[in-house]
Amino acid sequence: MNALKPWAWPIGLGVLLLIGLAFALWPRAIAVDIATLSEGPMAVAIEDDGVTRVREVYVVSAPIAGRMLRVEVHAGDAIEAQKTVIATIEPADPAFRDARAQRELEFTVSAARAAQDLAAANVRGREADLKLGRQERDRARQLFAKGIVAKARLDNAEAAVVSLEAALATAQAALRQRAFEVKTAEASLVVPSDGGRIKGDKHCCFTIRAPIDGQVLRVMQENEAVVQMGTPLVEVGDPADLEIVVDLLSTDAVKVSEGDAVLITRWGGEGALNARVRRVEPFGFMKVSSLGIEEQRVNVIVDLTDPRNHWRRLGHGYQIDAAILRWQSDKALQVPIGALFRQGTDWAVFRVVSGRARLTKVKIGQMNDRTAQVLDGLKPGDQVVSHPGERVADGAAVVGR
Repeated sequence: MNALKPWAWPIGLGVLLLIGLAFALWPRAIAVDIATLSEGPMAVAIEDDGVTRVREVYVVSAPIAGRMLRVEVHAGDAIEAQKTVIATIEPADPAFRDARAQRELEFTVSAARAAQDLAAANVRGREADLKLGRQERDRARQLFAKGIVAKARLDNAEAAVVSLEAALATAQAALRQRAFEVKTAEASLVVPSDGGRIKGDKHCCFTIRAPIDGQVLRVMQENEAVVQMGTPLVEVGDPADLEIVVDLLSTDAVKVSEGDAVLITRWGGEGALNARVRRVEPFGFMKVSSLGIEEQRVNVIVDLTDPRNHWRRLGHGYQIDAAILRWQSDKALQVPIGALFRQGTDWAVFRVVSGRARLTKVKIGQMNDRTAQVLDGLKPGDQVVSHPGERVADGAAVVGR
């Protein structure tokens, strides 16, 4: 075996180094996430949270000022219109008075009693005058019958009796008026009681009854207390008549129309509930977000369309998530949102062809927060690079992770 030439060793070593360097610098395939396009159901919706509420809520208030007894109904209790007692209120006692006001009222009572005595004396005087007038009339009648006196004297006597009777009636009316004035003055002397009431007194208490059939939603004033007229006591309503309020950004609310389908999710039960937009309120309001940003919001009123036994556990003021459907299709070619990027003014993706990334422009239709509808540029079964990084370029070798 012939020995290697001395110059062969350096040449062989150089070839091995060149081979190693070429292997190290040879471009390797980039590991990427690859998604395969397919056709399927797709929907575009405006999503936001909402709150349930009873459509018609009645606030039962105190019709008079007084001492309200403890409310015996509780939240969730069933009520019947005009039968269920909501609350009972005793009329308020008069306020305490200082010594000066008390003495003034006492003197007013004394003056009223003196006026009553004067009116009674006047009545007695009128009664005596009438008695005398009647006697004079009777004598005139007897004398006229005997022809002793003229007819004019009899007429004067009878007229005098009529006048005296009228004067007596006036005096008696004045006496009754003075009697009522005494009672009014004495009533002003009534002092605050210890809370007791006379049993059987029909004026003892004022009973407030339920205005509708339904349930008690909330009790604002449960314990016995002194309340003023108009104080809210209880909220009542019919939980079967439930609606949902979703406050949307005004820029989203203009895209919503009455009759749009709505899916209610994250409401606490199984599956989604079906609903429909009943009204988009025309008045917007400002709301500060959790990040401190001022936003213009609009209330969208939604009615549940599923039978009540599907959502009977929902009540007044429960939180839900609502998705208002703006567009949907049963068969749409979809590409993940993460695979799209802008190429000038067009949308584009990296389509995987024979292990290579090929820049492909596409035409996009509807989009939601997960996928986009492909109108042109791709077909079912095509593979695209999802979330391409800066290393992925047109013609680059790629391999799926």
